[in-house]
Amino acid sequence: MFEQEKAEQENAEPETAGQRQGEGPGDDDDPWAAAMAEQAASEAGDDTPDAAPEPARARAAGESVFRPLEQGGGSAAARDLEMIMDIPVKLAVELGRTRITIKQLLELAQGSVIELDGLAGEPMDILINGYLIAQGEVVVVDDKYGIRITEIVTPSERVQKLNR
Repeated sequence: MFEQEKAEQENAEPETAGQRQGEGPGDDDDPWAAAMAEQAASEAGDDTPDAAPEPARARAAGESVFRPLEQGGGSAAARDLEMIMDIPVKLAVELGRTRITIKQLLELAQGSVIELDGLAGEPMDILINGYLIAQGEVVVVDDKYGIRITEIVTPSERVQKLNR
């Protein structure tokens, strides 16, 4: 249908400037014709030589949106650190892990005991957003559990823990 309308427009008599601007008598009756004429006019306008090349347009838009950063190494790093200080993270303490089959999972009931790989008295893993960052021991503070950090885990130790 679009091709048929386009063919009709090409075979039709050229419109006057007044008809293209919406001053014609039949514009209220056929909004599609007005839209098609506007589309044709904009496509014809894109081929003009004074149109800026695409990279130049993008560069100009980027310059107007992004202001240049100020020079000064120490203050920029401090500003970057200050921006991330209020980002919340999820801290979890892991007691241990184990693998069980679906059958064993379905057999679990109230009172079931699941054996974990961690030993009694062994430090607990402290995870930030799922990544091991430290180990600690469980403490009780005002009738609530807490964790006392005993060791910060190095990156090489993190890899070894993941391979278990």
